[in-house]
Amino acid sequence: MKKSIVISPGDSVGVALAALKKGEQADGVTLVEDIDRGHKFALKEIRSGENVIKYGEVIGRALCDIAPGEHIHTHNMKTCLEGTLEYSYNKRDIALASPGISRTVNVFERKNGEVGIRNELWVIPTVGCVNAQAKAIVNSFRKKYGEPAGIDGCFTFTHPYGCSQIGEDHERTKLLLQRMVKHPNCGGVLVLGLGCENNRMDVFRETLGKYDESRTRFLVAQDVPDEIAEGVKLLGELYENARNDKRVPKDISCLKVGLKCGGSDGLSGITANPLVGRFSDYIASVGGTTVLTEVPEMFGAEQLLMNRAKDEQTFGKVVDLINGFKEYYQKNGQPVYENPSPGNKAGGITTLEDKSLGCTQKSGTREVCDVLFDGDSLTSHGLNLLNGPGNDMVAVTNLACAGCHLVLFTTGRGTPFGGFVPTIKISTNTDLWERKPNWIDFNAGSIVEGDSFGKKLEELTDLVAEVANGRMTVNERYDSREIALFKTGVTL
Repeated sequence: MKKSIVISPGDSVGVALAALKKGEQADGVTLVEDIDRGHKFALKEIRSGENVIKYGEVIGRALCDIAPGEHIHTHNMKTCLEGTLEYSYNKRDIALASPGISRTVNVFERKNGEVGIRNELWVIPTVGCVNAQAKAIVNSFRKKYGEPAGIDGCFTFTHPYGCSQIGEDHERTKLLLQRMVKHPNCGGVLVLGLGCENNRMDVFRETLGKYDESRTRFLVAQDVPDEIAEGVKLLGELYENARNDKRVPKDISCLKVGLKCGGSDGLSGITANPLVGRFSDYIASVGGTTVLTEVPEMFGAEQLLMNRAKDEQTFGKVVDLINGFKEYYQKNGQPVYENPSPGNKAGGITTLEDKSLGCTQKSGTREVCDVLFDGDSLTSHGLNLLNGPGNDMVAVTNLACAGCHLVLFTTGRGTPFGGFVPTIKISTNTDLWERKPNWIDFNAGSIVEGDSFGKKLEELTDLVAEVANGRMTVNERYDSREIALFKTGVTL
């Protein structure tokens, strides 16, 4: 196993793939101090004020003279990023590889022509006031029906919103919940309201658009004597409609896959994220769809994404995506580049450029075909960008509400989190895979131990197909299913 790596020929830093000791030789230099796994060391003398290069790109500026073999981190380098910028479109020629070998997955075909990879019953509260009632309805349904055949379970997804919200927050809460109501992974949904909230049930229904009335029920708790009993009754009706649904074979191109990272470390941009990027390229090659979000973690790598925009119009949308999120930070008086997190830094990531250049590896090499903002749903096959923050719970919720059937979630530090769609956790290092089998679905860490990207891509594609066919992810097995709705305004 290699103990260090130089990612790009022009880099001024190497990265430790395992803990290295002072005095060891690594990529042609003698280390002058210990280097932890995932952390960087200088390959040559770097003068104060000089750019530091990793991934062939600038990841920051030296704060002092740095000697060859010296540790490079927050103590001696800083970000070069600042404010909103003007960008130019320098379209990159993208050499399209031949289409990958397609596969068949077995999915549920819905009445509107969409497909789902699960056939679940959901209770969705319109307001946080009825969270306890939603849980009680699900628990009572489970007690009455046990493990009912024909569905993949009954779940609720609670949240604190739906009242005391105005403007964009109110509209966004309503919209995201409506997207959940119509998500194709759901075979039947009970929408549960209180009766006096801002997110009124009558307006919610009127603005829901087309939906399958045989698979949707609405209940206002204040309108009935016993909302728990009534909720179980309505779930029973939905169960009778969903229980006979059968999986049918479809090409894997029917899948819409979200791309997310959380708890990243210095190996994220070397193992798991490039692997997911290869998967994104594969899905695009067979006509499928992937979605990259976490806009703040595009800062510093945004020009690379812009140069992959399919046309001038898409380039303009990427610019709006990036500068719009910077302006959101500035409007709230917050630094644009207050990133990476303490955990990221402990794992070897120093600046936001360092983090972003690793994060965007998940996008692969294909062109950016579209950009989605609040209220948009997926319509374009290929790689899409989605507006939203880096927060794990919010980002996965946004990806699923945009239409993703599942999410590939890379992590170096580890997290038990899962969204309301299957969330495949991919470790960047083997140590995490071995320590946390109750968190992690797939190990990309073996790439630095000798496994090829080609081999791991086949294994990851196999896993995605198995999950689409019904195999439970770790977050599903441990019932880790959460949502978080993005909030930007005041609470009344």
